Amino acid sequence: MKTVGLKVLKNNLSKYVRAAAGGEVVRITDRDRVVAELRAPGEASVGSANPAFEEAVRLGVVRPALRRYVPPDKISGPSIPLEQILKDLDRDREDRF
Repeated sequence: MKTVGLKVLKNNLSKYVRAAAGGEVVRITDRDRVVAELRAPGEASVGSANPAFEEAVRLGVVRPALRRYVPPDKISGPSIPLEQILKDLDRDREDRF
């Protein structure tokens, strides 16, 4: 997501229109306050299911995640079985007793 002031937007409008057409959201500010967003047509706004979140994003209070959340159960575990790890750990600790 890019943020650009009105004066810079006016001087480089085609650049920011191309960025929006490419799927990027361009936030337009006036005196450091977000006043508009430029995005591709038909693109849903971020968090449209939650108006409070969308308003917080619009005000710049929060930023939406750049990556999609992956639940922990979808992350691959260790390649060594747990039993083997515990046996190795016990073996390494044998000399302490």
